[in-house]
Parts: sequence; structure tokens; C-alpha cells
Amino acid sequence: MEQIMKAARLLKAEATEEDLALISAQALRALAAEEVYTFRLAACNNQVDRDLERFTERTLEALAKLFVGRPVLLDHKWSAGSQTARVYAAGVEEMPGVEGGQQLVLRCYMPRLQGNGDTIAAIETGLLRECSVGVAGERAVCSICGTDRATAWCEHVKGCEYDGKLCYIELDGATDAYEVSMLPVPAQPAAGVVKRYGGPDGPEDPPPGGVPGADSQDWRDEALLELEKNRF
Repeated sequence: MEQIMKAARLLKAEATEEDLALISAQALRALAAEEVYTFRLAACNNQVDRDLERFTERTLEALAKLFVGRPVLLDHKWSAGSQTARVYAAGVEEMPGVEGGQQLVLRCYMPRLQGNGDTIAAIETGLLRECSVGVAGERAVCSICGTDRATAWCEHVKGCEYDGKLCYIELDGATDAYEVSMLPVPAQPAAGVVKRYGGPDGPEDPPPGGVPGADSQDWRDEALLELEKNRF
């Protein structure tokens, strides 16, 4: 499955002795409280999001382990110069005010270097507060029929209802956590899923409340034909 990018949110945090021990484990020497700036990221949760997808609780637990030690970047730029902080601990917590809500919270630290002063100021003044996370998953499961759309196709369309049940995708399992990126406020519209799960391309999903069009059957026939071609 290709990379998934989901919106996250910055939260204020204060470093404790336990935090400093975990932070120092990521460095080459023990770091003092005055040398680091810490914050938390409410990275992702188990609720159906604006992309009509949700992370399962199993996925959140797996990501909590994978994210420790991962970098915090600026604008998803995969370069050494873009590294501005690092994740030193992660865990799954309850979402305040949301019944059954679970969220992945990343605890991050940033060295108080001269070059980081503007970034810290941007966080504290609210200019930088939304982020997105880049991860890779195992399965993308249709909530209606259970098809893994990372490897196959189904006729169900996200946002439509089938016998009163909403169709959405469950992102189940995690194979990697790449990075977390701080973005300008508001979050970039592209911060969402930027993949087709690796399976056969299907019709575009209509806005929520829409219904599958007549081209749904045409797409199915074309997909079957393409699969048949690939056998030879």
C-alpha cells in the first residue's frame, strides 16, 4: 500500500523527568530540560474522517510502536535540512468527549537551537498547530463487504449507504511509520489519503449521500478484462 497522510494536531506539553530520560535515549548524551522544547501530537484516531476512512484500534496500537524515534519534518520534505523534531514516545489515549474514541498521541521534542527559535514561536503562537502523518498500512477494508481494497475491488462506494449502513474504509494494520510533518495553518487540502490502496482503480467516489452511477458496472467489466489480460 502506498503512503497514507492524515491530519494531526499539535498539543502543548511539559517535559518531566520520565520524558527527559526517553528523550535522552534518542540522543548521544543526556539532555537537560532547558535544552529541549516538547509538544504532543494528536496524530490520528479511530473515527471516520473527512476522507470517509478510519484507523482501527489495532492499527493505532501498531503505529504507537512504529512512531518512536521517527522524525518530525516541515512540509513533508524528506531531507536532512527539514528535520526539526523527533518522536520520543507514543501511546493510544481516549479522545475527550468522544464515546469510544481512541487517538494516537505522539510525544515529540525539539532541541532549543538558534535556528529553531522561529519554529517554536510559531507553535506557541498558534501559527503551526496542524500536521499530517505519513504511514503505510496492511489493509484497506470496505465496511460493507470486507473486501481488502489494497489488493482487490468491490462495487461499494465511500459515502453511500447500503441497507442503511454507511460505506467507509477501515485502515487496518500498520507496516511502517515514515514521519510527521508540520504544515501551515490551515492544514493543506491535500493532507489526506494520497493513494488508491494499490488495488485496481475504480470509479471516483461521489460526495457523501450520493449513489453509485451507471458506470459502476462498466468499471467492473473493465477491471475484470484487465485482470484477464494480466494472466497472459
